Amino acid sequence: MTAQTNSDIIGKLEDLESRIRAVEDTDAIRNLKARYAELCDDDYNPDGIAALFVDDAVWESGPLGRFEGKESIRDFFRGASEIFTFAIHYSLNPQIEVTGDTARARWYLFMPCTVGDGDQAMWRAGIDDEEYVRVDGHWMFKSKKSTGIFNTPFDSGWAKVRSV
Repeated sequence: MTAQTNSDIIGKLEDLESRIRAVEDTDAIRNLKARYAELCDDDYNPDGIAALFVDDAVWESGPLGRFEGKESIRDFFRGASEIFTFAIHYSLNPQIEVTGDTARARWYLFMPCTVGDGDQAMWRAGIDDEEYVRVDGHWMFKSKKSTGIFNTPFDSGWAKVRSV
């Protein structure tokens, strides 16, 4: 049996600390995403949602538009509850990669909702590609881009009508 040197022990402790930090960071990003969904499902709370983004963030979602900067994002969400009068955001299958104080993730989105125009119940699904940055010890959105997979009326289902 070989004796471990102090530098071997320090190296193992640093590796363990790094691995624990990665788990904690990944969990914090999951919680950030869950908070975003909760605020969206709370009538698209514009102030709460904007607080999750850095000042120069970008939010983009196909036909809904692209909004640059926290204030532009807040302004969009002030009217979002008229676009979707009801929504439940399910964020699934995260693939999160943390690199120091930045991170990227891909999530699948499933969203039963009611579209305000016509009071139409809809099924929506998409992919969210996101970037995050750690600011003062807290993870925040740097960018969020949603790409639609399908958007179809509830009573038709995606097997019959699959539009983006």
